[in-house]
Amino acid sequence: MDPITHGLIGAAASSPLTDREKTRPAAFLGFVSAMLPDLDVLIGHSADPLLNLEYHRQFTHALVFIPPGALMASGLLWWFVRNKLSFKETYLFCLLGYATAGLADTFTSYGVQLLWPFTGERFAWNIISVFDPLFSLGLVLAVALAFYHRKKRFIGIAFGWISLYLLFGLIQRERAEDLACTLAEQRHHPVQQLIAKPTIANELLWSIRYVSGDSLYAYGARLLPFAEPVVYEGEAAALLPWQQQFGHIKSTTLFRDIERFSALSDGILTTHPNHDNVIGDGRYSMLPTSVKPLWGIEVDTAKADQHVDFKTYRDAGTEVREAFMEMLLGRPAK
Repeated sequence: MDPITHGLIGAAASSPLTDREKTRPAAFLGFVSAMLPDLDVLIGHSADPLLNLEYHRQFTHALVFIPPGALMASGLLWWFVRNKLSFKETYLFCLLGYATAGLADTFTSYGVQLLWPFTGERFAWNIISVFDPLFSLGLVLAVALAFYHRKKRFIGIAFGWISLYLLFGLIQRERAEDLACTLAEQRHHPVQQLIAKPTIANELLWSIRYVSGDSLYAYGARLLPFAEPVVYEGEAAALLPWQQQFGHIKSTTLFRDIERFSALSDGILTTHPNHDNVIGDGRYSMLPTSVKPLWGIEVDTAKADQHVDFKTYRDAGTEVREAFMEMLLGRPAK
């Protein structure tokens, strides 16, 4: 989730366990603590671009790191609240706020290594977009009222809003997955992997992707409650057999980087249609119907002893924006 929404959830989580006079400092501690795990974006090395991707949503978001993470947050923040709270209270409120970060991110896509270091599996429930303004607006109103009036009933409203919105997202995801299975069955595609997730900033337009055989298929689906889905036929792309294609450079830095990128992409790798030397993460595109990856790695076999370059390919031009809005509004495909 975006940092502000993280902070609002953390503020809501840290407020109920205190009296009225301590509501504001508790909310402040929860707000800041919930944002601190995302400082992992600063971890990286210019010589190894994939390092940042590997560490994002890794140990700082893991369950085992919550107590030490909260302790570090307490050490940083106690100076601001020491006249109103003891260090023990400061740690408690930081703990409650910090604990929400990794859990909140699991409701989005990309994944969180919640059980690090015991497993490197990334948990992603694909219920809500990383940025959803409607979800955030409800939290802003409820938390702001709680902070201003110092009344816990507004915190209850905040958690009620969170629960209802995520429940709606869960229902939408189940509808999208059922639709994906129907589409695959109609096309006689046995499904090996299925990804259904909301597109950016909304819960109505969903991206549906599945792997069948050696191909990736993409569809858009507008899911309005109590209405029939509107399906947008998408593109297909061949999966990249990278182990065979690059088997001749095995044991090189380049091969290991492709292997790392494959693990980060759930094994769904495609060649960028506009860049022959770019291997892309097939799970993400600007449009749900497109197979043009949002990001990828540049591969040069002549430099097999060097790390790959990581590139992003975000095209938010007029044509893409208009196509997105047409699908979001449920208009028929042109």
